[in-house]
Amino acid sequence: MDHPPPYAIVLDDHPLVGRGMAQYLGTVLPALEVAVATQWRDVPLLSAQRGCPRLLVADVWLAEGPCLDALVAWRRGCVDTPWLAVSGDDDPSVIERVRAAGALGFVPKKAAPETFGAALRAVLAGRPWFEPAPGADARGSVPHQWTIAPRELGLTPRQGEILALVLRGLPNKRIASQLDISESTVKEHVTGILERLGVRSRVEAITLLRGRRLELS
Repeated sequence: MDHPPPYAIVLDDHPLVGRGMAQYLGTVLPALEVAVATQWRDVPLLSAQRGCPRLLVADVWLAEGPCLDALVAWRRGCVDTPWLAVSGDDDPSVIERVRAAGALGFVPKKAAPETFGAALRAVLAGRPWFEPAPGADARGSVPHQWTIAPRELGLTPRQGEILALVLRGLPNKRIASQLDISESTVKEHVTGILERLGVRSRVEAITLLRGRRLELS
């Protein structure tokens, strides 16, 4: 029985960018045929038709939203497929999230083509590749807001409610009034939240959660 030829998938919702990455990938790894997907549903469709790809290069934030959860689920059926994350958002929280989702590497879109090529070779060889954009300045970028639930931070639902108001800059007195609890209770919860997050102040908590949107159920 003939085996299908090895191929790679490039996922990017900007066709020109996707085709550009695919063309460059083809020059770096000419043995691989490259298929370009512009929306997430194309990825499982291609793998169902052609088998799991040898490599997946994926923009982690599409027009339809972040694809990390869908990608994690898809990789359960393609466990041997390494994937390289790319993004125009070089905030450190993005790198943390893609690493947690199983990416073997991350390349910011502002990186040089040679960096992209080196990352491709490293990932295909099973070596991790994570590096921030050269000259990246977090103050000059506006990161996407990734949703995160209180339970992912080790917080109770009530602590999540209080943290959401802390992130909005509300003082304890206003939080107590809004949630109809005592100010001393709010203070106790805030102390517990800071301890759980491993920070010493509200400012550090806000900085830690930069680029993340707390999602309350």
